[in-house]
Amino acid sequence: MGNILIVAELTQSGAIRDSSYEVITLARKLGEATGRGIRGLVLGSGVAEVASQFAAAGAGETLVADDPALANYNVEAFNRTIRAAAEATEADVILLSNSPIGWDVAPRVAAGLDAAFVSDCFKIEGNGEDLTLFRRIFNGKLDAELGVSGMLVATVQPGANDAFEGSAEGGTKPLEVALGDLRGQFVEIKQAEATGVDLSKADIIVSGGRGVGAPEKFAEVIQPLADALGGAMGASRPVVDAGWLDHPYQVGSSGQIVTPKLYVACGISGAIQHLVGMKGSNYVIAINKDPDAPIFEVADLGVVADLFDIVPALTEALANAKG
Repeated sequence: MGNILIVAELTQSGAIRDSSYEVITLARKLGEATGRGIRGLVLGSGVAEVASQFAAAGAGETLVADDPALANYNVEAFNRTIRAAAEATEADVILLSNSPIGWDVAPRVAAGLDAAFVSDCFKIEGNGEDLTLFRRIFNGKLDAELGVSGMLVATVQPGANDAFEGSAEGGTKPLEVALGDLRGQFVEIKQAEATGVDLSKADIIVSGGRGVGAPEKFAEVIQPLADALGGAMGASRPVVDAGWLDHPYQVGSSGQIVTPKLYVACGISGAIQHLVGMKGSNYVIAINKDPDAPIFEVADLGVVADLFDIVPALTEALANAKG
């Protein structure tokens, strides 16, 4: 039985993504259950400092692949480096975040190592070499259990685990990989105009659905409640599909997966793809005229009423309470 290799992912500014710290949590649980050791890998250019932070934050002994060729994502360079790290650490489990980079490179790593590959898992259980991975299928209607023996590469669903809180002994070691003959080369990044908010980091979200009725009602009714609560505004997929709000506001399996402390769903019926995106919320309040709306199945507090009666009154009450 080998070790678990956690592949860190960096933002464009050079910081390690929160989702990589969530992978540490899952990896340490699996390591404790199966007796596997924990190792880390940080790829990039000028990443010695963040690699030390990653090691101390729970990743244990961490390999540092520091090369100008890794300064920006290159699937061939990342593939070679992760495979070299797996060999150097004697890893039989390799974990990455289920991000666009993870989607792209993880299957290639698995193919190159003749390993099993499972994407978007939210939990892994193990007994020795035999592992069971859990992932949601059919837009979250079912949870699939997959048994794996032998080498494994898996991507982990962001938001499915809390970021690891703690520390661990473990320094850093350089990892040298020959990257001089890459067929693809980085050209440039064009930054799109930012819209909306990063809902994955919001503690409070107030979302509206088709029941809001019109695009202008989001600014008139939903946004004021979000502001009064000190939170962010979100939306369901039909709202975004109709062009009422931009895609960054969309909560759901095809939008953002969120885990706020408080989620307020206004005029949202609760289609399964939306529930997948928000059912990890700590406390859910649902406001809907339909008493049979599926959203009430996951709500901690359900209000069967017209949102245009409840939401403005709630906004006003919050304003009065704040003086």
